[in-house]
Amino acid sequence: MPKSAAHRLAGFAERVLGGPLPVAVRTWDGHQAGPAGPTVVLKNRRALRWLLYSPGELGLARAYVSGDLDVEGDLTEGFRRAWAYRPHLSARDFGEAVRLAARLGVFGLPPKPPAEEARLRGKRHTLGRDRSAISHHYDLSNAFYQLLMDDSMAYSSGYWSEDAGSAGLARAQHDKLELICRKLGLRPGMRLLDVGCGWGSLVVHAAKHHGVQVVGVTISAEQVQHVKTRLAQHDLDDRVEVRRQDYRELAGETFDAVASIEMGEHVGEENYPAYAATLHRMLKPTGRLLLQQMSRGAVAPGGGAFIERYIAPDMTMRPLSRTLGHLETAGFEIRDVHALREHYVPTVRAWADTLEQHWDEAVALIGEAGARVWRLYLAGGALAFEENRMGVDQILAVRPDATGRSALPWTREWA
Repeated sequence: MPKSAAHRLAGFAERVLGGPLPVAVRTWDGHQAGPAGPTVVLKNRRALRWLLYSPGELGLARAYVSGDLDVEGDLTEGFRRAWAYRPHLSARDFGEAVRLAARLGVFGLPPKPPAEEARLRGKRHTLGRDRSAISHHYDLSNAFYQLLMDDSMAYSSGYWSEDAGSAGLARAQHDKLELICRKLGLRPGMRLLDVGCGWGSLVVHAAKHHGVQVVGVTISAEQVQHVKTRLAQHDLDDRVEVRRQDYRELAGETFDAVASIEMGEHVGEENYPAYAATLHRMLKPTGRLLLQQMSRGAVAPGGGAFIERYIAPDMTMRPLSRTLGHLETAGFEIRDVHALREHYVPTVRAWADTLEQHWDEAVALIGEAGARVWRLYLAGGALAFEENRMGVDQILAVRPDATGRSALPWTREWA
């Protein structure tokens, strides 16, 4: 009796992996092979064609986003099992894969990548290309982001204090915003600059609860419109100004404090010295900087093929030590580094739970393929933080005055 497609694929995969399949596989003919647990469902031969033309992570992502491949069972557990096996196909393995594809009738023209994939033009990190890169992700749909996030619209790691474990995402985001304001030492009448202000979570919180004057800048047109609406709702138009402005366009003013929350990842390694110098220049002497930023080691600084094509094109996550070096070169004194890696796991999983609970609404807003992109993104992202393949840190720095004075307290009064 001839082997089914599922068993042929399982046999090939086990030879390449040097061990048993981490997840089960079911093919278009209804046959299944592999262990109990999460099951990769290949709905048609085109699912394998994606992998033939784009082996690895990108091919799997394209097959999933297009709907030709699905996963039954716990997607996160499937990622966890599969991540332990990251084989490199040798020339011999690839030749065998081509022969297997021929036997299974997989050959055909390369499928056209899903429309959700970014297609940027021009030189990396020019003003125009950066606007396109930011627009690809952040201008997706304000309504979708409102569905996904809590009322603060904070799109960054929350701060999950022990006594807030059962209070949920809204409390964690409030506590994160409050922690930032305490670290910056905000007082009524001070001026705060938020570089990459997103949907206004920090500018609203700082103005409303700490009485500061705030300028927020973002290059996302959708975010600017949303923040302006929020300011009117909270009667903060006289205390907060939001601009569609690139950090490279900031000049001619100074602030008592500067924050930049998970925006530095979009700057690019080649432009980071200019970004750090701009943050320094915008501060008055003894002014504080609070930078919250994701970090990654030497492997896949852009986050990998899926992230780079579908989520955040041109993103760069550098090791923490390199970011600190850039800040010191710009003239900052580093005063505190606060690792929040574990805090991102419940934050992302809260977003993932919301997506699943409101799946039909999400599909109505961004389409089936778009919702599948986000399902992959959130499941994989939470696991990356959990397994220490990515980190996130709050860095508190100061611009000393000409005499070297920092004006910071000698103790961690914000802790």
